[in-house]
Amino acid sequence: MSADVTVIEHPLIDALLTQIRSVDTGCHTFRINLHTISRLMAFEITRDLPSREIEITTPLATASGSELVRSVVMIPIMRAGTGMLNGIIDIIPDAKVGHIGMARDEATCLPTTYYCKLPEGINEADVLLIDPMLATGHSAAAAASLVKEHGGRNIRFVCLVACPEGIEHFCGEHPDIPVYTASIDKELDEKSYIIPGLGDAGDRYFDTE
Repeated sequence: MSADVTVIEHPLIDALLTQIRSVDTGCHTFRINLHTISRLMAFEITRDLPSREIEITTPLATASGSELVRSVVMIPIMRAGTGMLNGIIDIIPDAKVGHIGMARDEATCLPTTYYCKLPEGINEADVLLIDPMLATGHSAAAAASLVKEHGGRNIRFVCLVACPEGIEHFCGEHPDIPVYTASIDKELDEKSYIIPGLGDAGDRYFDTE
């Protein structure tokens, strides 16, 4: 199996990601940097969205332009996915937004779903499934299955940091879904946290423990 994974490389993304990896970076800077990284990543993630030519009238003349063929639906996996959503939505302000809530069982490291609310018309939309960390890949894979069960077809998975174990599991379950990330880190530790990673993205974003 060949995993469809795009690592989005850019010096600004690298510098901002380095800052939020640091244990010395506080919540305020973490939030701002995560929003900015997400906006920068959005340009590459959406580069090949299908569009069509249209004609408009400017104040001075008619002109040819373009519009997206399909609507965009963004689905963050709560809680942590909300942070990246808040950045990307600045680039796609008319996108519809759904939510999938998942909690990790700390004993088994497997996810349980506690909430799922998705917009209508998801079967005809381009879907961005969002979670900052692709660690074991179980939560992302389970969320992707839910989106498919609701009719989603054109799906892209967006994360900030991934690891080989998570990529292998997710792409094994969903080889049809491309993965976009800013970094592929070394490995998981014994508690299934990404190393070197950046800690718990949800806790750092919401300033909780």
